[in-house]
Amino acid sequence: MERITVVKIGGNVIDNPAAMKRFLKEFAALEGPKILVHGGGKLATRLAERLELKVQMVDGRRITDKGTLDVVTMVYAGLINKQAVAGLQAAGCNALGLSGADGNAVTARRRSPQPVDYGFVGDIERVDSALLRRLLEDGMAPVFSAIMHDGKGTLLNCNADSVASAVALGAAEIAPTDLVFCFEKAGVLRNPDDDTSLIREITAATYPPLKADGVVSKGMIPKIENALKAVEKGVRSVTIRSSENLSNGIGTVIRNS
Repeated sequence: MERITVVKIGGNVIDNPAAMKRFLKEFAALEGPKILVHGGGKLATRLAERLELKVQMVDGRRITDKGTLDVVTMVYAGLINKQAVAGLQAAGCNALGLSGADGNAVTARRRSPQPVDYGFVGDIERVDSALLRRLLEDGMAPVFSAIMHDGKGTLLNCNADSVASAVALGAAEIAPTDLVFCFEKAGVLRNPDDDTSLIREITAATYPPLKADGVVSKGMIPKIENALKAVEKGVRSVTIRSSENLSNGIGTVIRNS
């Protein structure tokens, strides 16, 4: 099989219908086998607040109690996933929406309550590369939400960046794989309000000072840490870029060294 592209799209783009439509059209136009992973945290947060559920975040990661799990399952695996699939079908891309439980595609284990109890949050254990191969060979574009399962009947909320990295590693067992994290900014910025402050490259050596200085913070922390793990374990390339620059080389490239 030729090169596989795994793309993760974040909540700020999903919240903007026009931006999401443009992104899905560009994703559909990508050549070769491709997989989409999506987040959607802001929409889930708004719904949780409407239902008077307390929203708690630690280092960009959501605390998921039972009520919150119900909300994120409805939003991620339901509304957002099916909107993305419908948008891709409209753009001429034959897509299939999945949670980890569908086809037993991805299993996870509930995270240890120490040092922080994240509730019904999972860490990825296994990606079924054989299933991915079959879907891609059939011309499908899998679209993964961030809802996984433990194989014992319990759904788990997983960080979408972690899901994208795990899926990319699974795809790398099939063919050379490139992973792209797309969101509303040009890449990782030294000044979040200045798109010209793009950091062109981050390595395992340069990341810790950026985190310590607060240049990398909140939701960008798991994104970069997952990117570093992905390139270390076999993903060919990882780039963080704007959803409007999906098909070009502009963005922040993550390297081992």
